[in-house]
Amino acid sequence: MRGNLPEAWIPSYTGRPTKKIHGDRAPFQGQGGFRKRAGHALSRLVATRADSGKTEFNYSEVFGAGIPATISTHSYHPNNERDFSNVISTWATQMGYDAATYMIKEFWPDLHKHHRQKAAQDNP
Repeated sequence: MRGNLPEAWIPSYTGRPTKKIHGDRAPFQGQGGFRKRAGHALSRLVATRADSGKTEFNYSEVFGAGIPATISTHSYHPNNERDFSNVISTWATQMGYDAATYMIKEFWPDLHKHHRQKAAQDNP
């Protein structure tokens, strides 16, 4: 990965405009099996629930990762790396990080519960 501090900093500093457009990022947590829950978590990258309850395109996620990728590529990378393929690579990396974050949010309660139960069994 050719990332640098600005690529990591811009999305964190600017934040995602989810609250302004009222996107719902709530995890599924505990409803269904692994495939269903993982599919739901990953679908949040491109789909979100509107205030009306309908599913809609997740503008804040897609553009919230794409705009900072474009800014960082054209502001901080050397001239020979300022091309569309590098923007897409940076955007895809950010979306990958976000996908991992959604998966962790979805499964963390289960992992935490399992770890606590295992620790309790090992140390009666």
